[in-house]
Amino acid sequence: MLPSFSSDPDAFGRFAERFARYMGTANFLFYMTIFVVVWIALNVIGLFGFQWDPYPFILLNLFFSTQASYAAPLILLAQNRQDDRDRVTIEQDRARDERNLADTEYLTREVAALRIALREVATRDYVRAELRSLLSDLLEAQEESGPNGSGSSGNGETAKDKRNKQRNPPTQQIPKVHAGPSKAEHAAPDLSAVGTSPARHSSPPAQPES
Repeated sequence: MLPSFSSDPDAFGRFAERFARYMGTANFLFYMTIFVVVWIALNVIGLFGFQWDPYPFILLNLFFSTQASYAAPLILLAQNRQDDRDRVTIEQDRARDERNLADTEYLTREVAALRIALREVATRDYVRAELRSLLSDLLEAQEESGPNGSGSSGNGETAKDKRNKQRNPPTQQIPKVHAGPSKAEHAAPDLSAVGTSPARHSSPPAQPES
């Protein structure tokens, strides 16, 4: 039965919020106090004999009642809008927290899976040690299956001895000098052969058989 006005509820709600916000400031109280003092003073003094609201100021009371009757719904409307915004913000925060919790749990499971997988992964030092061991085995097998088919080289030296020499090279030794024959030995002739003939050193002739 009542006529309906096609007004924008969002625009009226913004107006209610601005009005409620202004009523809660010190400026509103200051201007309202000045207005009441001037109203009462003019009606008490009766300047130029003009008193539109004599004591007990029925019109001023009516004005305050009207203002309160309109201010209360506007303040309630502003509070409802603020409650709606707070509810939406709380819901968004709850949804964000749930997503963060889910992401955290997923990352925790992934980190745990990576830790379990890394326990079975060989480290760099372990791989190097295994490669060195395999290389040593290959060198030993290559030396043992040489062209001669023997486990040692031509000079009787095995592959293990060669690797030990390569790892620990021997120190250079000074060769020993052997003394040669002296000049006197070269100059002195063999005295036992002096005054003898080749016949004395030869064996006697063989006797003919009878």
